[in-house]
Amino acid sequence: MTVSKPILPGAALGVLGGGQLGRMFCHAAQSMGYFTAVLDADAASPAGLVSHYHIQTAYLDEKGLTELANISAAITTEFENVPAAALATLATKRPVSPSAESVAIAQNRVAEKAHFVACAAKGGADAITVAPYAVIETAVDVVAIADDLLPGILKTTRLGYDGKGQIRVATQAELTAAFAELGGVTCVLEKMLPLKAEYSVILARGRDGQVVHFPPQLNVHVDGILATTSVYEGNMPLAGIKRAIAAAISVANELQYVGVLCVELFLLHDDTLVVNEIAPRPHNSGHYTIDACDVSQFELQVRTLCGLPLTQPRQHSPAIMLNILGDVWFAGNSATAQTPPWDQILALPGAHLHLYGKKDAKKGRKMGHLTITGANVEAVQATTAKAAAILGIAKY
Repeated sequence: MTVSKPILPGAALGVLGGGQLGRMFCHAAQSMGYFTAVLDADAASPAGLVSHYHIQTAYLDEKGLTELANISAAITTEFENVPAAALATLATKRPVSPSAESVAIAQNRVAEKAHFVACAAKGGADAITVAPYAVIETAVDVVAIADDLLPGILKTTRLGYDGKGQIRVATQAELTAAFAELGGVTCVLEKMLPLKAEYSVILARGRDGQVVHFPPQLNVHVDGILATTSVYEGNMPLAGIKRAIAAAISVANELQYVGVLCVELFLLHDDTLVVNEIAPRPHNSGHYTIDACDVSQFELQVRTLCGLPLTQPRQHSPAIMLNILGDVWFAGNSATAQTPPWDQILALPGAHLHLYGKKDAKKGRKMGHLTITGANVEAVQATTAKAAAILGIAKY
């Protein structure tokens, strides 16, 4: 179904998935006057705990989907690994964004790469660049891999995220072993490129094709998990800003995408920008927008879902987002979880703490994030360094 007229505050909005992204979507929707409904099987899901309605069923449960559709005026998803079939079912009853088709492409690296290639072919002078890659389905494909694709990164076609389902390989022997380690499932081998930096662009596209966007975000990953996002003037070479935004818009337009989309990019040492992957939802690298912009990525998710006007976001403060993993509860090699010194963190100027309501801290688990804002970049960088030291984050 489509939105024939804007869905105004007072209606209920549904979301598939109960994680932290769903939680922040609910906060944004509720602040705008909407009711929210979450479908997630976990009784203690972060989004379910703050939503007006929590439907505790599996994503493909027919009764659960019917209940969500009956409650909600429109429905979105909080992460890309919900079954696309569930979105397709809901779309027969209610407006759904992003579409099942868009989510299905993001769930499959082969389809995702093919989409990037199609965008590149239509781009003309502003064509996006795609890293060299090959699809591997069988052991025969492994043997046939061209030497110039090595060293590379072998990635499972489905369900890989935060460094999972990915193995770096330098030789044919390592590639063979990695393919076996990943279970012999269909994979994509991407050639490793000489990276200068990693960026992302988050945009919102309405049903009418209007697009608004945030500035390119400089991201640092540690062990495959986002560690920091820095967004301020000068975080990207000026020549790359226009190209990065244009690449993200090209990807969204080719999909006829509706919703909030994150496009991840690599900047190479020769200043080439390469499109890496997409996330059909708000993104970890966009959490700073809650505190540093006049419109957050989650408010834009509400606006695109409801057919409301999109206004170009304005960043009012330089910002650095520091991801908080469960490791922080075990600082100093503690064997048991200890509450971090949040009082010391909150004593820092411009510190905005967001915890996700997860009961048990585990190493590597995303427990929250900290955004530091300030009057200038130097102050933000200095305060972020202090926060990292307080929390015992050595790899900041």
